[in-house]
Amino acid sequence: MISKEVKGSSGKAYFVIPEDADDLLTLRRIIESGDYIIADTTRVIKQTKEYARPDKGERIKVRVSIRVENINLDDAVDRLRITGSITNSDSDLVSRGTHHSLAVQVGDSITIDKDRKWQAIEISILKKSGSNSTFILVAIDAQEAGVAKVSGTHLKIIPNIYSGQSGKRYQQSVKNNPTTETFFGEVTKTIAGIWNVFLEEHDNNKRMIIFGPGETKRRFYNLLITKHQFGKDKVSVIDGVDVAGEDGIFVFLRSSAIKESMGFTKLAMVSSILDKVMLLVHRGEMKYSIGMQEVSYAASMKAVEYVVFSDAIFKTIDENDIIKLLNSVEGYGAKTFAVDSSTDIGLRVSSLGGIVALLRYAIRVQRN
Repeated sequence: MISKEVKGSSGKAYFVIPEDADDLLTLRRIIESGDYIIADTTRVIKQTKEYARPDKGERIKVRVSIRVENINLDDAVDRLRITGSITNSDSDLVSRGTHHSLAVQVGDSITIDKDRKWQAIEISILKKSGSNSTFILVAIDAQEAGVAKVSGTHLKIIPNIYSGQSGKRYQQSVKNNPTTETFFGEVTKTIAGIWNVFLEEHDNNKRMIIFGPGETKRRFYNLLITKHQFGKDKVSVIDGVDVAGEDGIFVFLRSSAIKESMGFTKLAMVSSILDKVMLLVHRGEMKYSIGMQEVSYAASMKAVEYVVFSDAIFKTIDENDIIKLLNSVEGYGAKTFAVDSSTDIGLRVSSLGGIVALLRYAIRVQRN
């Protein structure tokens, strides 16, 4: 999340840009009924003429301020829908008091004005969402490359890139092999398209990890450093993952290498939390909760240390109940993590009722 306090607002308003689905969930937790949202949107303006049928109207771009009445996550956590009445606009064609609906997606910019000074817990939730590190993963060998972006706990995989080489694999220099040079060029172009999306002010939060069988990964690393001027402090090569392409990405995310190379990231922390929960289950210790009912009970006793939940839980549990639970546990110092149900880690959480918690101390619950 890119966030900045609006100058002259005395702590009442913040400008934000969500960068991933986690950020949309953060906004859902922060925005309340009665808040004011300022955003660019479109609205249909119908022109009526005397003795003529009204036309279909023209859709115009307009900046509006709406007073929030309802807010909900649309299609899991891919879009945030905010509805309310328009209090102001930059167009005379848009009437105040009329109802309007905003669809906020990743990359959209909005200003949140609470008409009061923000509470410490609200600022904490907002700033925490802005501390995500983003990794570009490259699983490459002489024949194919898989590229993926990991932001927070969310994974986006680019379709495999193929070199077109056939026959036996043997080491050749990039200089003497035009096919390899073209292949490396296509992979570099794909990476650059993701790399350059990030703002310069967030440059310290992005890293690249290259892996795969053989020496292709090191040749590609050298090309990035020497020819394309990627900083050595931003790019690393690791061994131990001998699979390339999309399969290599998934192997890396399940391997111990993720904890060694991404140990301080949300994804690695979530993986570690789930491993600890599984270990506690195996040992029969009671320092964990599984499912909404158990986690809610543990939260009421202020026993929760970490909560991990999948976006799939929104399909079965009331959204407001989940938001209240997350805000309550963070209110006394617990940490919460959302995971994408389309990833391997997300599927593990979904299979455990959509939400699990690691507890500070053991509690006794009735389990079937």
